[in-house]
Amino acid sequence: MDLKGKLEILADAAKYDASCASSGGAKRDSSDRKGIGSSGGSGICHSYTPDGRCVSLLKILLTNACIYDCLYCINRSSSHVRRARFSVEEVVRLTLGFYKRNYIEGLFLSSGIIKSPDYTMEELIRVARTLREEHHFRGYIHLKVIPNADPLLVEEAGRWADRVSVNIELPKPESLERLAPRKEIGAIRRSMGRLRSTIEEAPRSKGRPFAPAGQSTQMIVGADGADDAAILGTSVSLYSGYKLKRVYYSAFSPIPDASAGLPAKPAPLVRENRLYQADWLLRFYGFALDEIVAGGDAGMLSLDMDPKLAWALKHRERFPLDVNRASREELLRVPGLGVRNVDRILVSRRVRSLRTDDLARLKISLRKVSPFLVLPDHRPTQLLDRADLAARLRPGPAQLDLFG
Repeated sequence: MDLKGKLEILADAAKYDASCASSGGAKRDSSDRKGIGSSGGSGICHSYTPDGRCVSLLKILLTNACIYDCLYCINRSSSHVRRARFSVEEVVRLTLGFYKRNYIEGLFLSSGIIKSPDYTMEELIRVARTLREEHHFRGYIHLKVIPNADPLLVEEAGRWADRVSVNIELPKPESLERLAPRKEIGAIRRSMGRLRSTIEEAPRSKGRPFAPAGQSTQMIVGADGADDAAILGTSVSLYSGYKLKRVYYSAFSPIPDASAGLPAKPAPLVRENRLYQADWLLRFYGFALDEIVAGGDAGMLSLDMDPKLAWALKHRERFPLDVNRASREELLRVPGLGVRNVDRILVSRRVRSLRTDDLARLKISLRKVSPFLVLPDHRPTQLLDRADLAARLRPGPAQLDLFG
């Protein structure tokens, strides 16, 4: 098979891994004048850094052949898909070629398990080491870590990569045991623990930063019976226990020749989106898990509205807030106000008392925030008590795209 044919197969096979991002990566040493590429973080994925910048990565598998038979995976050993495998040299050539044409800023590399976890990890490391040492590549590299690989290999992966990730796959250990019997939750968590320890204890080795963008993981949503409370609960424990940069959520999609133990229908993409929104509230907005997913919700987030709006409508007694007096923590709970907007409000109100025109200049949606805020020229009066407030605040139908 020629290189183009391999790329078509192995780029398509990589699309099921959602944990593709380049946020948090430090730039490589610019004193290396021979180096190419800059860290910023068919087969190109687009990711966004915390400052909103879009970066492009070559996202591929080393191979889609695998000795494991995970029931939810299209690349499992019993699947009847076309198989392909890159050599280390081919991945290096593709990465450099795409970069020199200004198509990408880095590489996201994962793989099916070839022969053994150790052998697979060695091949992935060879790609990164060759790019760094032989070609002085300073671009972003994200390597997938194979659970059960030798701890020394796991540590070496972080010495060549900007970010590393170990996929936990499913939120419940019993689900992983049932759907992926050769994967062990203990091995996955041990790998995460080693990475956390090494990141904290050995930030630099031989002049190279150790995984400066940290580690991430992915959970598949809807492949088992786990509700949103269980999924987010697992995320909370992963963030606190392993200092992960991100947990990615991937809505389950039925695959060919699927097992009878899997759902026949895909998980709604809006559910995946709600989990990301809830994840953001937990990490950056000061919400607790039981505030976002209450017991009366049967453990599920609302699909009709974002979790912050759902919380605010259940706690109308906490509003409206005076935008010129409320604390940062209070303002972060107002639907329609993001972290940046809140920080801009705090800076602006030191100079003057804010009015509706000032919020408009800050690019804040008045329609979203007006029921929850008091300003010198605006009082919501009875708006918060309206029975149809939820309907009024839900996004309207999307405009049709002529070329969609």
